[in-house]
Amino acid sequence: MATKRKRRKRKKGLSPDQWRLLLALFALALLLGVFFMLDWSRRFDVEVKRYPQFGIDIPVDYPIHGIDVSRYQQTILWTEVKAMRVDSLKIGFAFIKATEGEEDSDEQFKKNWSRARQARMIRGPYHYFIPSKDARKQAVNFIKNVTLSRGDLPPVLDVEQANNLAAGQIRAGVKIWLQLVEQHYKIRPILYTNPEFYEKYLGKDFDAYPLWVAHYFEKRKPKIKRDWLIWQHNNAGRVNGIATAVDFNVFNGDSAAFRSILVK
Repeated sequence: MATKRKRRKRKKGLSPDQWRLLLALFALALLLGVFFMLDWSRRFDVEVKRYPQFGIDIPVDYPIHGIDVSRYQQTILWTEVKAMRVDSLKIGFAFIKATEGEEDSDEQFKKNWSRARQARMIRGPYHYFIPSKDARKQAVNFIKNVTLSRGDLPPVLDVEQANNLAAGQIRAGVKIWLQLVEQHYKIRPILYTNPEFYEKYLGKDFDAYPLWVAHYFEKRKPKIKRDWLIWQHNNAGRVNGIATAVDFNVFNGDSAAFRSILVK
């Protein structure tokens, strides 16, 4: 006996209006996704802006900018350095070379040191370290030439050459200089170097010291595996009152953090 087949009901598809709504929602979700991705990426990007007046690209998301100088910048007109401002960017501090090795002092140091203070520029002194020379004598040389005052930046040890010494020998000398200078001035010195030298010769033995790191032409921050205080990002800047190119730096923090590191 024949039986009747049951007809299956066809499922209704989406109407044209429903398709249009679905596509609109998909497009909206896509646009929102792109927007949030761009917004998220901006949170981690430091804006770099070209300043023709300073002659270089500058990471402007850091609020405090500075320079470092030595005899190579010749005679500096510090009032012009202090007065220079482009938009909201100005020179907020200057590190000044004081000494090198066991006996040498920078021939422009005394003038730079006094005139920077007269111009109300926040200043800090640095010593160029020669690892093959006696570290104690180098510390004495610095102490003999540098008197710190309230509002100055801490002393800096610039160490960037090995002089064919082993890492252990370099670390030993650097520790002696840092300890003697800290004992004398009652403030912890800053260590200046570059990422490669730090990793190869210094490393974790000095992670407790504030770091001023030289790493040029990076756009966001220096590539180093530890915290840093100051970043020297360019060595070809131009500033009113200085006849030659000059190193540019940024401080990694706000004005309150900056004030907290100054000599009390």
